[in-house]
Amino acid sequence: MSAHADTQEHFAGSNKLFISIWFWLLLLTGFEVFLGYVQLPVIYMLVILMGASIIKAALIVAYFMHLRFERLNLILTIVPALVICICLLLVFFPDSFRSKQLRYSGPPPAPESR
Repeated sequence: MSAHADTQEHFAGSNKLFISIWFWLLLLTGFEVFLGYVQLPVIYMLVILMGASIIKAALIVAYFMHLRFERLNLILTIVPALVICICLLLVFFPDSFRSKQLRYSGPPPAPESR
């Protein structure tokens, strides 16, 4: 048997695929920069920017790290990272409410004189 027969052929993508993914990443980055100049409520801005960032991260992990073509490695990469992120959010999220009350609101009002 030849050594070539023992190796498995994996599709790693073509140049056309990688250029199209790069174009989509560039388009999403341009959209994020454009949002910086648009006056939107902060909550909408954060949700849109987080969504675009998640899409960009998924494209990078799937295509440029070649995990799109290896399902098991993709699952073993994404699931633990997602669990860790959720745990960190659950740990630190209550502190955000406490820190909101610690903000400096200026000097106390002067007492009224009679």
